[in-house]
Amino acid sequence: MNCQQLILSAMGVISGAVPLFGYPPPGFGPTDTTATNQVKLVIKGNYRYIYANGIPDHLAGQFPNRNNPNAIRPQHYEYRVPVEPKVARNSTPCQHSIFGIAVNGVVFDPGTAEFWNRDFRSGWNYEALSGKINLGLDQSNAHVQPTGAYHYHGLPHALISRQGKENEMTLIGVAADGFPIYSQYGYTDPDDATSKLLKMKSSYQIKKGSRPGGPGGHYDGTFVADYEFVKDSGDLDECNGRLGVTPEYPDGIYHYYLTEAFPFIPRYFRGTPDPSFQKRGPGPGQPGGPGRGAFGPPPFGPPGFGRPQNTGRGR
Repeated sequence: MNCQQLILSAMGVISGAVPLFGYPPPGFGPTDTTATNQVKLVIKGNYRYIYANGIPDHLAGQFPNRNNPNAIRPQHYEYRVPVEPKVARNSTPCQHSIFGIAVNGVVFDPGTAEFWNRDFRSGWNYEALSGKINLGLDQSNAHVQPTGAYHYHGLPHALISRQGKENEMTLIGVAADGFPIYSQYGYTDPDDATSKLLKMKSSYQIKKGSRPGGPGGHYDGTFVADYEFVKDSGDLDECNGRLGVTPEYPDGIYHYYLTEAFPFIPRYFRGTPDPSFQKRGPGPGQPGGPGRGAFGPPPFGPPGFGRPQNTGRGR
């Protein structure tokens, strides 16, 4: 089974029309009990097209809530990724792009719209998972944009649990450059699939000293700029990924990880992100957010939903 078939298979297993909510635990409840998760994938030529409505297929938190006033609503996602992703000469920051999309059609979008003094020009962007700011995240490190888009800021625990692979190396999505995204577990030896699994450690650390301006005070992880990449201090590169074998790719492939510590979701692409993932309209991070992709109307296929299908040359 080749690269695109593996990701299609993973998305196909977990997608389809299913209830959005089950019986919520204390403090959690539904936004819309009638909404259903819908994902459709089409391979055509050199690209894989992903159509989704962004409704999670697992239990979500109570939205709106005190720290997030937005209700979950179906979206109209149209994204495109290369069938055969390639490592680029230089990494690309994902500041203006959605990082990727999970196998259930929910997007990975680590940025926030909150800045020191409410001034995005200051450069001091609050980190959603710092513990210093409450953005109403649920148990899957997700919340909702004003557009109604439910999105992940970190490890999607409910999604991973739904797959029954919390302590395994689990394929959970695809990045905007086409490379696969895994949960936090990887092989001790990246070239040996028989080696033990361990939680991947990022190579980012909180800077030492005090901030030179802006909010001042000591670096403590409140802001994205409080962190720096320290080569070889962890298991992963600046893109929170590495080259190696995985259960789905025994011959090896570059792949990303979501981690328990910063950056949680990668902030850089190792490949070239497709323009369809660029942010448009109101949303997190910079002005702009996820929405319809850039590749337009048919002949790429209608924005319908259903089971995955291959309408082009599958490799």
